[in-house]
Amino acid sequence: MTERLKPALLVAAATVLSGALLPPGETQAAEARPVIRLGPDLSGRLIDADGRSAYGLFLAGRSAFARGQAGVAADYLAAARTLAADQTRLADQAFTAALLSGDMTLAAATAPTAETAPPVLVEAGRLARAVEALARGRARAAHASLAAEPIGAPHARAGALLAPWAAALAGDWTAALAEPTVTDPRTLVFLRYSRAQLLERRGRHAEAEAAWVALVRDTPNAALFRADYGAFLERRGRRDEAREVYAAAGAPAGRAPEGLARLDARGRPPALVDLRAGAAAALMAAATAAVADQAGEFAVAYLQMALTLDNDDALRLRLGQTLAQVERRAAAREVFAAIGPERPGLYAPARLGIAFSLEADGDLEGAVREARAALNVAPHDAGAAYALAALLLQAEDPGGALDLLTGPLLNAPVQAAEVRFLRGAAYESLGRIPEAEAELWAAHQAAPEDATILNYLGYMWVDRGLRVEQGAEMIARAFAAEPENGNIQDSLGWAQYRQGLYEEAVETLEAAVAKEPANAEINGHLGDAYWKVGRRREAGFQWARVLTLDPDADERAAAEAKLAIGLDAFEAAQAEPAGATTTTAAAALEP
Repeated sequence: MTERLKPALLVAAATVLSGALLPPGETQAAEARPVIRLGPDLSGRLIDADGRSAYGLFLAGRSAFARGQAGVAADYLAAARTLAADQTRLADQAFTAALLSGDMTLAAATAPTAETAPPVLVEAGRLARAVEALARGRARAAHASLAAEPIGAPHARAGALLAPWAAALAGDWTAALAEPTVTDPRTLVFLRYSRAQLLERRGRHAEAEAAWVALVRDTPNAALFRADYGAFLERRGRRDEAREVYAAAGAPAGRAPEGLARLDARGRPPALVDLRAGAAAALMAAATAAVADQAGEFAVAYLQMALTLDNDDALRLRLGQTLAQVERRAAAREVFAAIGPERPGLYAPARLGIAFSLEADGDLEGAVREARAALNVAPHDAGAAYALAALLLQAEDPGGALDLLTGPLLNAPVQAAEVRFLRGAAYESLGRIPEAEAELWAAHQAAPEDATILNYLGYMWVDRGLRVEQGAEMIARAFAAEPENGNIQDSLGWAQYRQGLYEEAVETLEAAVAKEPANAEINGHLGDAYWKVGRRREAGFQWARVLTLDPDADERAAAEAKLAIGLDAFEAAQAEPAGATTTTAAAALEP
């Protein structure tokens, strides 16, 4: 599959990833925590039982952290810190590793002070100590700490969101139910949401309802809270009103359909929020805001804190997704793999999370296996079917992909442009060009400005000599939308080449190679363009380079033939009937 199809896989990954055992077949060793024993050597210098120094332990910890084994890293770095207590860098890294691995006890114990570390670590340490105190049942200490000195930047939002729940756990309902005074709109809306929950928890139902009504009337955020308001009405015995709220929320609100189904089955209303679970949800909200602010490591820390308070698989799924977003894929797989099949709604996206992380690490076979596991446990999940189809297409199994794409889950009366695009790509891979054109054109009609669709359809037309002018125009539009995309720039250069604009093609393809230097197809295109403008030595260099870039079978055969007989003879051979082409090319390569 060419790189032009890669965005389809990214769409599939984004679909799954936006909403601790290692998985079967995983090659990385499980996170075995080392046993660190300390003692003096003959000179009185502290070493561990294996004779390792503080610097050696530091290097081992840093290496483990780079592999995604934050727990192992935390142990090594904590031991190194014990050996060299005066080394600020060791102390800071030991704390960071403990925090990101979810070891709040170690994080609280190694939290830096204002004299030795920057505010980003000092405030994270204060937050970690508060969470660890809540987890150990010392809510009054946590509340007193947060009340006496609120958590400061850059973790002020997380501290503000946690504070009312810490107050409620400590029994200080005056502080827990105080009207929020923050000015940040995202923090304010979640604090209002927390206050509505806490008012109901305290039995102040009229005030709670007023708070819920205010939230669902807040137009920009109303959809976020309708399902919770419906659950409140259910608990108050107002089932008809709850049904109206759920119906107004609609399917996109996620839990609203569950509420309607529950009402139809005359099921029990959802339970009131548990205070520790509410505190964990507050930290998850802080993580969501951190992701939006592109502070992924902060989000990981907040989610580890949330899991310390509420060992829930929904939080674990979010943690895995966030780890994947910050490219800590081994750690993400470990988190995803801890989610069992007893919760299919979480297990399926967890297995897909593993699948996409394996694909990103080059294990396409493992990725397909995990995507199949997801679909097996959630056979009616169209998202899982789409993800598996995308992976099968990348694994050069267009027939398997097409079976899914033409099946009842994805071949629905109303289809997204992404589904039609993927189906068109599968048809094109199978050589069924008229069907590919029909699907890709339908995808283009549904999403006329989508650069991926413009580029794919335009390139297919240009490369096959079908509608070269129209295809070139579509590619130009795609490149105007994404000028930094090397694959689209390659398509533009190849369109210029097909139109006989060889000098322009050279300039465009040189820029594309600069952006995607390891792409075999783009390097091959540049070699062809060099040949056409008389730069034949450079053409040979590019074709030789193709052979070093893990080309597919067709790319390898073409590069070898061009090196042996030149582009002119190769193109002449390609123009002959299929049997003659094979004979001519084979003869040319014979010694």
